[in-house]
Amino acid sequence: MKSYFAAIFRGSPMKPLQEHMEKVLECASELLPLFKAVGRRDYEAVAQIQQRIAQLEDEADSLKTDLRLQLPNTLLLPVDRRDLLELLRVQDNVANKAKDIAGLILGRQMEIPASMQEAFDAYAERCIDAVRHAQRAVQEMDELVETGFRGAEVELVHNILRDLGAVEKDTDHMQIKLRAALRSLESQLPPVDVMFLYKIIEWTGDLADLAERIGSRLQLMLAK
Repeated sequence: MKSYFAAIFRGSPMKPLQEHMEKVLECASELLPLFKAVGRRDYEAVAQIQQRIAQLEDEADSLKTDLRLQLPNTLLLPVDRRDLLELLRVQDNVANKAKDIAGLILGRQMEIPASMQEAFDAYAERCIDAVRHAQRAVQEMDELVETGFRGAEVELVHNILRDLGAVEKDTDHMQIKLRAALRSLESQLPPVDVMFLYKIIEWTGDLADLAERIGSRLQLMLAK
């Protein structure tokens, strides 16, 4: 049975917020097969996956717009409207970043040096893992409302966010090693390719940074 706390809020935005985050995760996750296709130099597959990412990002945008329309200033909400909008904005930035990464890789038909491919794939997987943790935390938002932001549910979310922080730190260390590996190859590669490879490493890491930012927004909401 829903708690009185949850029942007094009509048109709760939690489910749409969770649906948006699910779409964001789906969008970002498509980068993993895209990077595998890059490793195979299969740019037909890269193009197909890039189109899939663009479509998912468009769908996330539509969900974002719909949710914003559901948040008039007069609506009674279980959390601050500004906090929800900021959380939505950061979630959306993950999908935008995934689209940017895919677009740059396809547009330049980028290659990842063979000696870096395994480490890069592990790095990308860990960055997407951070997004998965953020999605798990957002998925608990409706339960938090149900319980009035009290009890075991709060502890569960705190544990997810703590794990998210650890994953993001892993990606930082992995990024440092990847950049060092690329630096050792600079003399063997065209300078422009090197510049864009650094950019892809940075942008992929941004996914984990944005996921941690989602966690930070949730922590602020729990603290209020």
